[in-house]
Order: sequence, then C-alpha cells, then structure tokens
Amino acid sequence: MAVAALPQFGVFLPIANGGWIISKTRPPIDASYALNRRVAKLAEKLDFDFILSMAKWKGYGGETEHWHDSMESITLMSALAEATEKIKVWCTLHTLVHNPAVAAKMAITLDHISGGRAGINVVAGAYRGEFEQMGLWRDDLSHDDRYVLAREWLQIVKKLWAEDHVNYDGRFFQMKDCEMHPKPLSKPRPHIVCAGMSEVGMRFSAEEADACFIGGRDEDEVAAVSRRAKAIAAETGNPLKTFAMYCIVPGDTDADAEARAQSYIDGVDVEAVRGMMKSYGLLDDGRENSMVARSKQAFMSSKFVGSRETIAKQIVETIRHADLDGMMLIFPDFEADLKIFGEEILPAVRKELGR
Repeated sequence: MAVAALPQFGVFLPIANGGWIISKTRPPIDASYALNRRVAKLAEKLDFDFILSMAKWKGYGGETEHWHDSMESITLMSALAEATEKIKVWCTLHTLVHNPAVAAKMAITLDHISGGRAGINVVAGAYRGEFEQMGLWRDDLSHDDRYVLAREWLQIVKKLWAEDHVNYDGRFFQMKDCEMHPKPLSKPRPHIVCAGMSEVGMRFSAEEADACFIGGRDEDEVAAVSRRAKAIAAETGNPLKTFAMYCIVPGDTDADAEARAQSYIDGVDVEAVRGMMKSYGLLDDGRENSMVARSKQAFMSSKFVGSRETIAKQIVETIRHADLDGMMLIFPDFEADLKIFGEEILPAVRKELGR
C-alpha cells in the first residue's frame, strides 16, 4: 500500500503593509524586503515547504492605508531564491498584466536562480480597481471570459517551457514561431498553483494546475470545495492537490489567544474594508465574497485561535475533514508567531498526520 504524502505547509509572505488583518490594533507589518527576507529564511529554518508572494498593485486606503505599500512578486521571489537554499519559491502572475511569453521567461529565470524550486500562482484577476488605474481592465470580458483568457495564457506558458518552437492562434493570444531558451530546471516543469471558488475557476484550476487554493465561510464549506475540486480534476486524470489559507493566532491559553484575536476585531479598519469591496467591484451591488465577509471582522482569511495544543488539534482535524493536501499560513506577527508555530505546533501536527 502506498504511503500518503504528508501535507505541505507554506507561508504567505507579508509583501504588503498590514498583512492579512485589516485592523488598527494589529502588529505592525511594513512590507519591507528586509522583513520578507527574515521571514523567508525563518520559514526555511523551521522546515516549511514553500513560501508564496501575492501580486498587489493598489491598496485599500482607510486609516491604516492597508496594502498601500507592497513589493513586486517575481523580483522579490528571485531575491529570496538567492537568500534561501531548499524551500520552494512561488511567485504570482496576473494573466491580465503579464504577457505569457514574458511570464514564461521570468519563471524560467526564477527557476534557474533557485536551482529548480520555482512555482507560479496564476491569477485570472477580478481586481477592477487595481487594473483600471493601469488601463488594463477589460470591460468586454465577463468572469468566464477571463478564465478563457487565463487558460490560453497558461497553455502558452506550458508550451514555451517544453517546446522549441511554439505557434498559437487563440482568441486572446497569438504566438508565431516563438522560442524560449533555456528550459526550466524543474522536472517536469515549475509548479503551478491557482485559486478559484466559482465553478469555472475551480474547473480551470482542476484541469490546468498542480494545486488549487480554496476557502469557505466555514469548515464544512472548505471541505465541500476541496472535494469538488478534486472530483473535477479526477475527471481528467489530474492528481490535483488542495490547499487552504489560515491565520494562526497563538496564545499561552485559549482565552489569551481569543482575547488577542478579539482585540484585532475591535480595531477593524472599516474604511479599508470598504476600499477592498470597491477594488472587487462589490461596493454598490450588495454582493460580497467570502474574503470580504470575513474582513468585516478584520481577518482576511479563516483563522485558528488558541493554545499551541488547540491549534495543532484544529489543523489536524481540518486537514482530515476537508481532505486537504496542505495549508498556506499567515500570522499577526510574521516573526514571533511564525517561530512559535514552527517550533511548537508544526512538529506535533506532522507527527499526528504521519501516523
């Protein structure tokens, strides 16, 4: 009988100020390269599997000016690839921003810098407020159209990584005898991850990617989405992995951790949350996605709050309940809390899941 692989754990780097808690009372996060370098090296020392950075082009305002300052993803990850030795380095590329041939070349370069540790997080993009400022928003594209474009984009990238000459005549992209050398070091190619909660987005991820980041309003929805994504992937024979994102809020006791989390909730930056909704085009029509719904309570992701023992138990139960292949983690304090997690929680989780 084959032994199931242990779940992977990664860190979603704090490349934008404020991290993933929209609050006036959260710990300071300045989004500097120095901070991200320290976090990357600490994550590697603590034996995390990967680090990932998002791509962000405009902040959300408010009193905290949430995400006002940010690093660019692929250049940051190239520097961090040089600063690390073994941890996987995954960048984010937007299909509405980056030409696929340019993106393929940048990813190859990252892969060579890292010695074959590169991966790309492909985002089809719903960030109207960010793209409009650069003249890159497409009013002519529906939600589903953006995934048609993303599929063409990713198919071209894959071809350029594998083939000597690429011709492509699609609805959105055309390539004429396009060459791309050298090829990636990663075999069979750099890792591809995506995120999509809609049926179209999930199908795109399930058919084209190696892993899909998922979420939900509660743990049952996370489990349902995870199983749905894997079922879609199974239809095409793709062994898709599912990852979920959680914020870790540790304390010496459950009560200490809960009081800490409540202090961030009490300090929620309401105007910054409104800025987020505007960026997604959700401010005027009453809709909200799961991230926006959570952000009204300061946290931009689901969270585990409690003592070391409580958090370890929550993680193990969630991975088993949702059939997850891993988690991408964020922290209120990306150094102190990351150290607590890596030294006192992660070993216990891996021991339990390895049984």
